[in-house]
Amino acid sequence: MTDLRPAQPPSAAALRRLYEEPVQRERLVPPADEDFWVFGYGSLMWNPGFPHLEVRQALLYGYHRRFCVYSHRYRGTPERPGLVLGLDRGGCCHGMVFRVPAAETAAVMDYLWDREMTTGVYIPRWLDCRTPEGTAKAAGFVVDQAHPQYTGKLPMAQIADLIVQGYGQKGPCSDYLQNTIDHLHALGIHDRRLARLLREVRRRCGP
Repeated sequence: MTDLRPAQPPSAAALRRLYEEPVQRERLVPPADEDFWVFGYGSLMWNPGFPHLEVRQALLYGYHRRFCVYSHRYRGTPERPGLVLGLDRGGCCHGMVFRVPAAETAAVMDYLWDREMTTGVYIPRWLDCRTPEGTAKAAGFVVDQAHPQYTGKLPMAQIADLIVQGYGQKGPCSDYLQNTIDHLHALGIHDRRLARLLREVRRRCGP
């Protein structure tokens, strides 16, 4: 069942605990001495930040892309949180998979852990992604619906307000939205929900 709780960002004390003592997760372990895949659906699509040998368009069933994670550093602050994408349950998600060389396994897994698991808001999983060349089992990060940073299902207007106000270490939250849409367009994918959200954001920002 979808979480319908209203937007309620974590308190300052809760945020300190999250960053000082993040939720413990079991790490993914790729097959020994083999290349492995990583699934990207948001910023990983345009800024993977790790070495890879191949990129494919991919389709994942069972999860969908949603702005459902409060951002207090990269795209917001504790006082004015923004939103970033998470893989939430249900539906499907178009994205990209990156093939990582076996020799880079340890370094890439450490990098992904540092990037995605700062507070433990995601659950690492192996995901079966469909590509034009066949199925690729890829490392991915699924949002934890029990985590304090998970927003639940917010109304479109509230999502737009949070994106407009969000500005963090990586810049405006609105840039994050625009980059996601641009890279989906480059794959020939039109996400109507994201397009509608961008119109709402632009309407709030004015000329």
